[in-house]
Amino acid sequence: MILFQLRCDQDHQFEGWFKSNDAYDQQLTAGHLSCPVCGSAKVAKAIMAPRLNKATGDALDVQDAARQVRRALGEFRKQVETSCDYVGEKFPEEARKIHYGEAEARPIYGEASQDQAAELREEGVAFQSIPWVKDEN
Repeated sequence: MILFQLRCDQDHQFEGWFKSNDAYDQQLTAGHLSCPVCGSAKVAKAIMAPRLNKATGDALDVQDAARQVRRALGEFRKQVETSCDYVGEKFPEEARKIHYGEAEARPIYGEASQDQAAELREEGVAFQSIPWVKDEN
């Protein structure tokens, strides 16, 4: 995995993890990258300082880091579920209605295919895709 510092055309900076540099290029070309702040699909790599593990035994515990990420995503999911309306597969339709003023503006969440998401982006509908972790016991 590789971490890139990214920047959108509105100058928002954020990080993204990718399997490889090629994986980043493929996702960018396919239009799967967007700014988590404004939703812009015009994203590029920003200048970043390299991170090096020292040979002092301070190596990153990957499993612990993965657990922390899953925990944070689980907390984020709980917040979304308690503060947003679930619209299921009608997400693209409902997001458009809100965008065009045909429905009351409110926070919603649901599902959309990659093609539907690309269409929403082309129309300028602001939304963000998030990884949805399953509940754990």
